[in-house]
Amino acid sequence: MTTSKKPTSPERPSLEEAYPTTVEGLVLEERLGYALRRAQLKVFKHFDEAMREHDIRPAQFSSLVVIEGYPGVTQSSLAQTLSIDPPRVVSLINSLEERGLAMRVRCKRDRRSHGIFLTKTGEALVGRLKGLAEQSDLEATQSLSEIERRQLLTLLRKVYASEEGGD
Repeated sequence: MTTSKKPTSPERPSLEEAYPTTVEGLVLEERLGYALRRAQLKVFKHFDEAMREHDIRPAQFSSLVVIEGYPGVTQSSLAQTLSIDPPRVVSLINSLEERGLAMRVRCKRDRRSHGIFLTKTGEALVGRLKGLAEQSDLEATQSLSEIERRQLLTLLRKVYASEEGGD
């Protein structure tokens, strides 16, 4: 007695196969943009956790550090330095002013523009934030040695500096 077998249909992927958890073996593994974005997500996650107590976002932190380093910087210079659209810088500075961390002061030589300065509160806070940011960076890159971390920073600076230099 022979039993007839029904033709089998192709196997359906299991749920694990239908919902991948890795890009291993895909072209994404070899794309710099993908790797940079994944690294950025990890670094920003650590940064957000470190800055949560102070309610500081990455652009606010960067702005505070530049204002500290260049007291009296103009909005347009700040926008150019941080590669941020000028309208976004306006709202960024507005929020720092509302929080009492920065202030605009009319420039004496050009009455149409304003220099941006840290307030005493801003000066005190930026010192603490820089320490938190450094610790956050170290935690986010704990899988790297100090030499690898410095190499990564050097290479990343080289990538974005080539655009700034017009190369």
